[in-house]
Amino acid sequence: MADANRDTRASQRDLVRRGYDAISRAYRNDEGRADGATENGTERYKGWVDELAQLIPPPARVLDLGCGAGVPATKLMTDKGFDVLGLDISAVQIERARRLVPTATFQQADMVTWEHEPASFDAVVSFYALIHVPLEDQRNLLPKIRSWLRPAGYLLAIVGAERWTGVEDYYGAAMFWDHADRATYLVWLTEAGLVPLWHRFVPEGRVGHTLVMAQAM
Repeated sequence: MADANRDTRASQRDLVRRGYDAISRAYRNDEGRADGATENGTERYKGWVDELAQLIPPPARVLDLGCGAGVPATKLMTDKGFDVLGLDISAVQIERARRLVPTATFQQADMVTWEHEPASFDAVVSFYALIHVPLEDQRNLLPKIRSWLRPAGYLLAIVGAERWTGVEDYYGAAMFWDHADRATYLVWLTEAGLVPLWHRFVPEGRVGHTLVMAQAM
């Protein structure tokens, strides 16, 4: 049963990989705009990066977990002066990110199985990526994130606001999501040694997500 569950979770993550390989350019064009959108939403991300910069002034070392094609978030961070390593499961996304944000470093890998030296980063950011990871893997990933952070480092992440999971069509490809509710994430973070400093609801149409800032203790 344990092996079957592990295989199911791996298949769900691979569905995300194949999905973003297929929809990369529809999801974000080279300017960071979604297909058919009239604006690229950069101001939202810029505000988040500005908040991070108030806590860890550049050139702090930042891990962008689930960086996608590097726009807009990774580019905003490198423009701010951060030293950024971007990680994404999609080879297509990483190929584009290397071209679009040459001032950052990128690796193509599954964040669930990726390993890195401890205490390597001043901050980890993850915008709209953890919510594509199976819940059990998300919970197991949080202590690893804590280990990658330097003492008193920060995690800034989009997580779920309400419990939901499913596979739906997304820009023409099948895509997997898995969200816990906000209260559950706050407990998981605390258990992992990441103390929530604040959290806020981020509306997305009729639904939304939670943006949380936590500090390694």
